[in-house]
Amino acid sequence: MDFQLAAMNCHYRFYPLEYFFSSAKKNGFKAVEIWTGPQHFYMDYRDYENVNKLKELSDKYQIEVIGICPEQTNPKPNNIAIKDNNRKENVKKYFCNAIDVASAMGCKHIVITSGWAFYNEDLEEAFNRSVHMIKNIANYAEKKNIYLAIEALQPMESRLVTNISDIKRLKEKVNSDYLKVCIDFGAMAKAKESIQEYFEAFGNDIIHIHFVDGKPTGHLAWGDGERNLEQDLRDLKKWGYKGYLSLETANDRYYENPFDADKKSIIAFNKIIEEKKI
Repeated sequence: MDFQLAAMNCHYRFYPLEYFFSSAKKNGFKAVEIWTGPQHFYMDYRDYENVNKLKELSDKYQIEVIGICPEQTNPKPNNIAIKDNNRKENVKKYFCNAIDVASAMGCKHIVITSGWAFYNEDLEEAFNRSVHMIKNIANYAEKKNIYLAIEALQPMESRLVTNISDIKRLKEKVNSDYLKVCIDFGAMAKAKESIQEYFEAFGNDIIHIHFVDGKPTGHLAWGDGERNLEQDLRDLKKWGYKGYLSLETANDRYYENPFDADKKSIIAFNKIIEEKKI
């Protein structure tokens, strides 16, 4: 198999972090991506929880932590395109802390976004703030040998980077070898774009994927949406993708029974892999 699933803890927010690791183990996952919800792993611009918390759970359940996904969309305080000059250094420190956590865990990347702008401000000014901040964060990431995997957002989340063209423009302006790409299937579907278009635009710069079903969006478990799982996996194989497919099942319909949502996805995934020999 060229790729494998990674569980994410977004929809486990009403359960302790160890329950997430235990559930991932029972479902057969060998890898997880950690979303830094404060109820699971607290991190701010000043400090972060002892990384031994993650290491011990990783060791106990024999599950590798493959990436860190910091909180960063509205109304979270750590907006990469932040306008308030008094808080810009704090935002930078927050993402540098995420890089430090990733480094300590042996991860290769953290996921970032462009940040967001106020509706009543000039979008170009906000976009340029995002570029400037990402340049600073990328400089630190290079020192730690950690990649930044930027994903597009949906227009209700941000108006700065919502599609392939926006990512391409931002990457060109940042101009860092440490700024790579994460395909978010939700944002991709909202923009009416495809796996093929992403790989034609970015090729090997695509290092991570938030892999979810949707109608066409919704960050759903596989089988709860309208996407063709078999075709998606065939397309990823065609383009030579060998990274992880993280189940960012960030939908409140799964909060009470997150284990079942992951079980549904991994069963559907394994069925395609085994029966279709992808």
